[in-house]
Amino acid sequence: MKILIVTDAWLPQVNGVVTTLVELARELQTMGHEVVVIQPGQFHTRPCPGYAGLQIAWFPGRRLRELMQAAEPDAIHIATEGPLGWAARRYCLRRKLAFTTAFHTKFPEIAHAAWRLPVSWGYALLRWFHRPSCGVMVPTQGVLDMLRGRGFGQLRAWTHGVDTRQFALADPPTVYAPLGPLAHPVSLFVGHLSHEKNLDAFLRLDVPGSKVVCGVGPLASALRQRYPNVHWLGVLPRHELAQVYAAADVFVFPSRSETFGLVMLEAMACGVPVAAYPVDGPLQVVGHGGAGALREDLGQAWRDALKVKRHEARDRALHFGWGRAAALFVAHLSVLPRPRRQRPAAIAPVPSGGAALSHKRHRIVE
Repeated sequence: MKILIVTDAWLPQVNGVVTTLVELARELQTMGHEVVVIQPGQFHTRPCPGYAGLQIAWFPGRRLRELMQAAEPDAIHIATEGPLGWAARRYCLRRKLAFTTAFHTKFPEIAHAAWRLPVSWGYALLRWFHRPSCGVMVPTQGVLDMLRGRGFGQLRAWTHGVDTRQFALADPPTVYAPLGPLAHPVSLFVGHLSHEKNLDAFLRLDVPGSKVVCGVGPLASALRQRYPNVHWLGVLPRHELAQVYAAADVFVFPSRSETFGLVMLEAMACGVPVAAYPVDGPLQVVGHGGAGALREDLGQAWRDALKVKRHEARDRALHFGWGRAAALFVAHLSVLPRPRRQRPAAIAPVPSGGAALSHKRHRIVE
């Protein structure tokens, strides 16, 4: 099947949504599907207001129409609610094409934290966006229940996965060479340095050892100035990020507004127990099965997580494979009727500046 994914989040952006979509696309390709990705790199972009480091497509309508027409897909998935997502939605509705969507991020909570916009306004807008979708894919049951309570329909339970080969068990913890030996316990956070991550709750913790933060975002400069004793690493390649996880004793995840929290899975796959609040995301990813500790007192969660055996955290991560996640994704897609799928015998070339997945070479083609 030829699957078209339209997304406002793609490489070189670094966040959980991008990681999820890249890994999903690769797994779909491994299953024998052809995947075409329409993403911001194919358009003129501008920085997202109030969200440093995020580039969004600027007036993408005409170019998007050309790319979607050229793709001739069997199924269309709109992954995000940004400019490309809205333009793709409009294209499908005008042509009466079925499509699916996904709920990756609690944007209403982010907008409230950054600009004090009422959360109800944000969910009203997202409800309008997802209403014509044939299936809204949601990563956890907790988020699905929340959306159902807010009047969303056509919800489909989905999940995400982790590459347990790249993120391998490190028992005992190793040393990340660029930082050298650190005072233990080493407490780690990986993610976007933005309002919704609630990083102050982690950085203010009065705990022994060392704190390491890996990531970038709109709060990076202010946080560096406020917490000079923290080791700040910025963005790292995936293979090097795995080394950072392997050097940690506990992964602290202070966010209260996650839909999933892929970085927790990556940490657990390396054997790093998680300390977090008992909220959506950690409840479904970490659970109460011994992969970490979920407490309203984050300091107590940190102390309890340190008691968890590293192989137990790894065992929990092994339940989240990309094969199952990709199979669920395909099952939720809405296949277009045959008259919509008139494609030439040869696969059309990748649009200039775009990204697609070659089902022959098993890698992303930029």
